[in-house]
Amino acid sequence: MTAASLAQLVLLGAIWGGAHTLTRYSVPVFGPVWLVELRIAMAAIMLAWVAWITARPLRLQRQWRQIAMLGALNTALPFFLLTYAAQSLNASVLSVLNATAPVFGAIVGAIWLKQALSLRASIGLMLGIAGVAVLVWSDLANSDVPSAIPVIAVLCTALCYGFSSNYARRHADTLDPFNSAHGSLWVATLLILPATLHFPAPGPLSSEAVAAAATLGVVCTGIAYLLYFKLIRDVGPMSALTVAYLIPVFGVLWGAVFLGEPVTPALLIGGTLVMFATALATGVGTGRQRLALDRRS
Repeated sequence: MTAASLAQLVLLGAIWGGAHTLTRYSVPVFGPVWLVELRIAMAAIMLAWVAWITARPLRLQRQWRQIAMLGALNTALPFFLLTYAAQSLNASVLSVLNATAPVFGAIVGAIWLKQALSLRASIGLMLGIAGVAVLVWSDLANSDVPSAIPVIAVLCTALCYGFSSNYARRHADTLDPFNSAHGSLWVATLLILPATLHFPAPGPLSSEAVAAAATLGVVCTGIAYLLYFKLIRDVGPMSALTVAYLIPVFGVLWGAVFLGEPVTPALLIGGTLVMFATALATGVGTGRQRLALDRRS
């Protein structure tokens, strides 16, 4: 990996780690439904512009079923669950819990695709459970979180990502990464749109809140997608996938710097266990990492 590619990988981890901080900051102003709709719609419009200037029209003839599934289970539902949980959970906790997605991916692959769960992946599963338990037992049990529902929502987000990565892998022969990302954003936009009719439009809006929401949509979703696909092209899917280990690091860092969130021993221990679990579940270092075509934040 060249120095330029390494810098891009770190930048992508910083962007996706920052998404949790921006979500935590913006959701009290916009509410989860409106914030998700604005984020997805802005990213969809941006990718539509990129598709237009690069002459890459959205082709649905062979992929519409897969794109619809990814739009629902890899974008609309997990984005909403994560944003809902951000009303109660710190950005740092969100980033660590959401990093369990590869562990769920290994479980789904074993159950659905009948892929053997190796000893390495089994140990990763146990470490992931231990990491989540440390967070829930210490940080969350002593916080103002009213119930376990936000924690369950984030874990369901990770489960959605775990399922959709296996789904994308199963249909890899017919899925173009950019086309599936572009199309799934529009599917998710249309799925969330009716829900906005049942929630009042946010307001009054400060310039800071608007800037945070715009950054979340344009930078943390649209630009991040493009950067991820560039890394896949330049260094390959296995190297690009290592961004999963940087997201919790930056999630904790940005939460502490910009939101003043505490970095507790439980957060550090739980986060470390989850990162080791992710490494084991994805087979890092063994040449068996698998590409997930879709985003992870």
